[in-house]
Amino acid sequence: MAEIKTKPTKASVTAFINAIADTKKRKEAKLILALMKEATGEKPVMWGDAIIGFGRYHYESERSSQKGDWPLTAYSPRKANHTIYLMNGVAFYAQGLKKMGPYTSGKSCLYLKGIEKLDLAALKKVVATSFTEVKLKYHGVE
Repeated sequence: MAEIKTKPTKASVTAFINAIADTKKRKEAKLILALMKEATGEKPVMWGDAIIGFGRYHYESERSSQKGDWPLTAYSPRKANHTIYLMNGVAFYAQGLKKMGPYTSGKSCLYLKGIEKLDLAALKKVVATSFTEVKLKYHGVE
């Protein structure tokens, strides 16, 4: 079984965001970071060198023998897109995402080219709902 390479680090989230060269992307990253902190109530933590995670859960894959820890939700200001990770899948939030505005997606990732055309309140609600649902699944009622 291969060990997961993406793990929490002690690296500074602020330094990571401030190192974004593109001024517009950096400003948007700061807004998304604040939105996700508010939506989750969690302190952001760097996972690997490019993912900012919020919360943590332990999983064991049903398809493979892989297991480990992973953030309950996460964000990465990638070069091409801002990427938001909804760990229980994007499909569950189709209605809320319609209200949010333009995006593309993968199975568990939202790809945002920019945020100027987005309804940030709708994005915050989707992130908060996903975070809560994944937390309940793995941690139960707290």
